[in-house]
Amino acid sequence: MMRKPSRWLLKAAAALSVVVVLYGVWLFVQPKGLPAGLASGNGRIEAVEIDIATKTAGRVEDILVDEGDFVTAGQVLARMDTDVLQAQAKQAEAQKQQAVIGVETARHQVLQRQAERQAALSLVAQREAERDVAQKQLARSEELEARGTTSRQVLDSDRARFESANAAVSAAKAQVAAADAAIATAEAQVVNARAAVDAAAATVERIQADIRDSTLRSPRDGRVQFRVAQPGEVLGAGGRVLNMVDLSDVYMTFFLPTEAAGRVRIGTEVRIALDAFPQYVIPAKATFVADVAQFTPKTVETANERQKLMFRIKAQIPPPLLKKYIRDVKTGLPGVAYVRIDPDTEWPANLQNLVP
Repeated sequence: MMRKPSRWLLKAAAALSVVVVLYGVWLFVQPKGLPAGLASGNGRIEAVEIDIATKTAGRVEDILVDEGDFVTAGQVLARMDTDVLQAQAKQAEAQKQQAVIGVETARHQVLQRQAERQAALSLVAQREAERDVAQKQLARSEELEARGTTSRQVLDSDRARFESANAAVSAAKAQVAAADAAIATAEAQVVNARAAVDAAAATVERIQADIRDSTLRSPRDGRVQFRVAQPGEVLGAGGRVLNMVDLSDVYMTFFLPTEAAGRVRIGTEVRIALDAFPQYVIPAKATFVADVAQFTPKTVETANERQKLMFRIKAQIPPPLLKKYIRDVKTGLPGVAYVRIDPDTEWPANLQNLVP
């Protein structure tokens, strides 16, 4: 009569069967060895972060987007209060108008000084004519005095008249010189007034630029990550309002050992397999290869591998592909980047199913 197997033997057999099945599953999911012309490294999807910040100090008036929203380049994201800037703009406009009036006043001063110069020139001509008459009269008196037909007193009087006329000519010419100096001063005032207009206009443009910059717009297509400030808060110049990621510049950073990194060039083909989408492979290209080793790995199997230096590689995903799947892009997703360091090596079958 056969004995029934004991209960513990049945449990042991069941446990052994489970172990065998799990081992088979583990063998199945283990990554297959890569061909000699390929190298791989772990990494995460990253994107360029952009801080949307204020240019000048002020109060946040309104924020028009929420965390997670997709935004396009040029879209208005937030507005700053511009009451103070508007008042400054009005003041600058008034100063500009005042400067324009100053130019006209200075130009009229130039015209007035030029008229004064013409009057001074006319006076010079008059004084020179009077001097010529006095000089001729003196010459006749000297001739008559030499003949004894006129008195010495008359000669002295004519000589004094000539000297007075000569002095009057010099004084009139001095007035012309003074008028020339006044014209130069008035013209300099015109230049200063025009410079004041330019300075006032520049002030107006600067304030208008600050007003325009108070409307915060998205510089790129992307997604808002988080709001740093809230409406009503007062921020200093450069204060952060929002943080967003530029979804047109998405990449994966990974590390390769010396012998593999040395064969990677800018433009080398890379394929990325994400843990979240193992059925699809994302094409990319190497856009950066570090020329200095980043670190020596600590957690490795052998002392020989511990001595290997690792170099940082950056693989960028093509912008057209990103634009097509922009709402599916998520930063932080882990995955594996595969690099074809030998152009003649064929991609394995599991790396040929590219994203459509």
